[in-house]
Amino acid sequence: MSKIQMTGSFQWMKTLNKSTILNTIRLHSPISRAEIAKKTKLTPPTVTNIVTELIKANLVRESKVGTSQGGRKPILLTINDQHSFIVGIDVGGHIVRAVVTDLNATIKAKCELELPKQLTNDLLLETITEAVGAVIEESKVGKEKVIGIGIGMHGIVDHMKGVAVFAPNFHLSDIPIKDTVEQHFQIPTFVENDVRALALGEAWFGNGQGIDSVICINIGVGIGAGIILNNELYHGQNGIAGEFGHMIVDINGKPCSCGSYGCLQTIAGGGVLRERALQSERNTMLLEKADHNPDALDGALIYQCAQEGDDFSMQLLAETGRAIGVGVTNVINLINPTRIIVGGGVAKAGDFVLGPLREVVKQRALTSEARETEIIQSKLGDDGTVIGAATLVLKDLFSPQVS
Repeated sequence: MSKIQMTGSFQWMKTLNKSTILNTIRLHSPISRAEIAKKTKLTPPTVTNIVTELIKANLVRESKVGTSQGGRKPILLTINDQHSFIVGIDVGGHIVRAVVTDLNATIKAKCELELPKQLTNDLLLETITEAVGAVIEESKVGKEKVIGIGIGMHGIVDHMKGVAVFAPNFHLSDIPIKDTVEQHFQIPTFVENDVRALALGEAWFGNGQGIDSVICINIGVGIGAGIILNNELYHGQNGIAGEFGHMIVDINGKPCSCGSYGCLQTIAGGGVLRERALQSERNTMLLEKADHNPDALDGALIYQCAQEGDDFSMQLLAETGRAIGVGVTNVINLINPTRIIVGGGVAKAGDFVLGPLREVVKQRALTSEARETEIIQSKLGDDGTVIGAATLVLKDLFSPQVS
C-alpha cells in the first residue's frame, strides 16, 4: 500500500469513526464517552479525541453529569441540534412545500408555493429554487447555517445523480434538480423519490423507529411505497423499487399516467376516489356539502361525510381500502416486512380505509403470521415527506459511509 493510499485510508477511517460516534450520540443522547466506546467498540482514546473535535466544532455539547459507576461521575454528551439547519422540500402534485429544520428534524419555518398549471422542466426548477430561498429567508437562520437541502420528488428518481427521470403526474422527464439547486445555492443537495423520503423520515423520527424491515405506502393523487430493508432504503437495480401504484391489477384496465393499463392507482388513487363520487347518483350529500361545485369535492370532503354517517362516502373509502389491501397483500407475500406504515391524503380517513385494508390482508396473506402484519398510520402526517427530505441530509451527516 502506497503512502497516498495509507493516508486516504486513515482519513476514511477517521470520517467513518466520526460518523459512528455522532450517530451513537444522536441515538442514545445523553451518553457518556465510556458508553460511546462500549457501544461502538472504539478505544476510549479514539472516542475522547473525536469527541473533543466535535465539541470544538460546536456539533456536540456536554450537557450534564451522569450517575457514577464507582469512579468520577461521567459528563454526558448530546448533539447541538441548533448547530446547523436543513431545508426539506416536498414537490407535491399541486404545491411545493418547504421547511427549515434543526438537526433533530424539528421544523423551524414553513412555506408553500403553488405550481404553475402548465409545467415545464424550467418552471418546476424555478418554483423549487424559489421555495428554497423563501423558506431560508422565513427561517432567519442565515444561508451560511444551512448544511444541506433534501428534496422529495414523485416518480422515478435517480438519487445518485439527483435527476427526476420521469414525473408522470407532470408528464415531465430528465429534470436536473440536484445540479440546478446546488448551482443556485452552493449547498449540497440530495434528491429522492418522495415516498422513499417519507419512509426514511418515518424510520428515523416516526413509526418506523427501531424496525429494520418496514414499508411505507403513500396514498394520494398517486400511490407509492418506500421500502426499508436491514435499515437501508432499497432502490432496486434501476431505481424503480417501490412503484406500488404501478402494480398491474387488471391487465385490461384503465390507462394510467405511466402509459400502462390497469395499474393499482387507476382504481385506488385519490383522483379515482373523486371521479367515482362525481359519477355516482348517490352523491347527494357530497354535492350539497360541496355547494354543487365539483372542484370542491375531494377526499377530505368524502371523509367528512363518512364521519357524518353518509353510507355512500363510507362505501367509497372502503372500496379504496380493499383495493389497496390487495396490493399490500401482494407486497407482504413478496417481501414480508415487520410493519407497514400508511400515509398520504387518503390515509387520513383512518379506519374507513385501513379497516377494509386490514380485512383483505387477514383474508388473503399467505400464512397466519403474515396475516397479522402490523399496518398503522404515518406518525409524521402532512409533514412526513418534508421531514423525510431533511432526513436525507441527516443520513449523510450521521450515518457511517462504508463506500
